[in-house]
Formats: sequence, C-alpha cells, structure tokens
Amino acid sequence: MASQRKIDEGHEHVRQAEKSLKTGLLKWKPDYDVAADEYNKAGVAFRVAKDLKMSQKCFMKCAENYKLNRSWYHAAKALESAVQPMKEMGLYEDIPGVIEEAASLYQQHGSPEAAITALDKCSKLLESSSPDVAIALLTKAVDIIMIEDSTRQGIEYLSRLARMMVKYEFYDEATDIIRREIILNQQTESFGAIGRLAVVLVLVQLARADYVAAEKAFKEWGNFCEPSEIQTLEMLLQGFDDEDPDLARRALMAPFIRHMDVEYSKLARDLKLPSGLSTAPKASVIENAAASYKSPNAPPGEESGRSFPSSDDIEEGGLC
Repeated sequence: MASQRKIDEGHEHVRQAEKSLKTGLLKWKPDYDVAADEYNKAGVAFRVAKDLKMSQKCFMKCAENYKLNRSWYHAAKALESAVQPMKEMGLYEDIPGVIEEAASLYQQHGSPEAAITALDKCSKLLESSSPDVAIALLTKAVDIIMIEDSTRQGIEYLSRLARMMVKYEFYDEATDIIRREIILNQQTESFGAIGRLAVVLVLVQLARADYVAAEKAFKEWGNFCEPSEIQTLEMLLQGFDDEDPDLARRALMAPFIRHMDVEYSKLARDLKLPSGLSTAPKASVIENAAASYKSPNAPPGEESGRSFPSSDDIEEGGLC
C-alpha cells in the first residue's frame, strides 16, 4: 500500500514537471529549474517504491533540465543519483559513461574535488566486477588531480592506482604509474618512499619477465634504498641472472618485503622464480634388456665381442 502511494506520488511529480515545461500565450519559456526539481522528487519517490527503471529515467530527465538551465553542479548530482537504481538493476556497463559525464559537469562548474570523488566512488563500485573499467576511472581521477597540481593528493591516488594495477596484473601500465609516483615523491623529497618504490618497480619488472628492465630500475633508483633493501635487490637480481631459484627465493623472504603493501607482498610471494640451469640426463637402464653380444672367438674374461687393437699389436704387425 505504501509502495503504491509512493508510485502515485512519483507520477504526480512527473505531471508537474511536464506542466512546467509547456509554453503558452502568457508563458513563453519553459521553467527548466522547476521541471528538474519535480523530476528529482519523482526519482526519489520511485526509488523508495522500488520502481528502479522509472527512478533512473526521472533522475536522467532531472539532469537534462538542469543542463538546459546551465546548472552544471546540480546536473552532475542528478546523474550521480541515477547510478544507484542502475546499480540495483545490474546495469554496470552503463554506469561509467554516466559518471564520466557527471565528472565533466563538475569540472565545468569548477568543482574538481567533486569530480574526483565521483570517479573514485564509481571505481570502487566496479572494481570487483570490471577491474579494467575501475582502473580507467581512477586514471581519469588522477589526471584531474594532475591538472589541479595537487602533489600530495596525486601521490595518494597514484599509489592506489598502482596497487590496483598490480593486484589485477596490469603490469605494463603499473610500471608507468610507479615511475610517476617516484617523480612526485622526488618533488616532496620523500626519499624513503622512493627507495620502497624502487623495490616495487624491480618486482613488477621481474613479473613482466623483463630482467634487463628490472636491473635498469635498480641502477636508476637503487641509491634511494636502505642498505637492507640494496642487499636484498642485489641478491634477487643475482639469483635471476645466475638462474638460481634458491638465491632468489631467499631474497624474496626478506622481512621488509613481507611487510610491504598487501598487493606488493603477494606479488613477491607469487613471483615466478628462475627455473635453474638444466643438466644432461643420465642414461637410463632398460630393464630385462638382452645381454651384450659376445664373440665366440673372444679370449676368456672379455665382456664384449669387439676389442680395439693395442699399441703393441700395431707395432708388431699393424692392422693387416
């Protein structure tokens, strides 16, 4: 009963919205602001009544009317409101486009923080179902932060983005993000953080099976590492260079690697170790094989039917 009452309330708000958009002899211009407000109320009423499709439709119309009225901020808020019923209906593939439009409207209004927050929330929402889309959204948030020249916030978001990429094995992209994070840490003179990121970069390059790039990363950034980190990386790279899995495994058991961020410690744990140098296989013994041929003319004690002439034989009479 309460649900039906909310549905009726929603339809009444829709009628009022449509009425405000009509023009006549004494009303020459549609009232977009009133229409947007009525559509917003209708969207809330339909969402409470669990009529999710109508709720989404009303919030989208609300956003359209706010855009016609050049109210960019309110239009973006309406688009964000439309995401909730879309989520409940399972329309995950349509959500990124709506949120990207909302972020763009926030930027037009001059509210980059709201744009970053919207992209961040949507990224978290889609991470488990569509990690590639979540990464793309968080990357857009990072781009906005870089435009605003907020170094510390950029470091925070780049760190989250790098960890997400490593978690879902986007190693090629992760190397670029980690390098950007290192450069921002240089600007703030956070040398300890650069040393830890150098370790991460080496691990990611090894996960890409690119030993040369890993060694290059160590040479480039290793001077920011602590002595224990340098010793561990030298041992690790030596293990890969010598194809010594035991040496590489001992390096990866270093305490500071186990206490890194969860994504990086798991990367070290699951890192594919060198296979080791292969040795020639020993000749196998065939069971129940026939005995070697023995010539009837061979002297007693000879094990084989063929014997090579000795040097005395050659001196006395030669081979003929």
